Amino acid sequence: MRRNRLLVEEALPQDGRGRTHAGKRPVRSVTVNAVESPLGWLKARGHVSQRQYDAGERLRADWEMAQLGASVTMRWDAPPLGRTPRGSHDHGSATLAQIAAKRRFDAAIEAVGPGLSDIAWRTVCAGEGMRDAESALGWPARAGKLVLGLALDRLADFYRM
Repeated sequence: MRRNRLLVEEALPQDGRGRTHAGKRPVRSVTVNAVESPLGWLKARGHVSQRQYDAGERLRADWEMAQLGASVTMRWDAPPLGRTPRGSHDHGSATLAQIAAKRRFDAAIEAVGPGLSDIAWRTVCAGEGMRDAESALGWPARAGKLVLGLALDRLADFYRM
């Protein structure tokens, strides 16, 4: 499944060469994908393998299917109990799919282990950048990439990839 990519052009300071902006110091522009996931960013730069990326995407898909993310307080899509609108389909299969996804997600996180699951969840599911995840966990800079690689390898083993 391909998502539409949002590309944003941002101005970055340059070392004195190039064009200037409104008479101020020189700038250069770069195109940035503003909706790229942290895992996608790491893969695009060769920090994670295709196998690790696929395992992370599978975990994120289970997390999203189980609807484990933050949600609003009111469920507007579900009819009141006992009332089913005419012509609507039974939503029992969607509930069963959510339950199955939650079980797969829990089993995957358990297979990754307690020391590695934190960084996997933060980067893959919550979408935190590596720097933010490392600081939230109290880790030194650049330690998260190594630990995330180990976590993704365990995920790939769990999903039999």
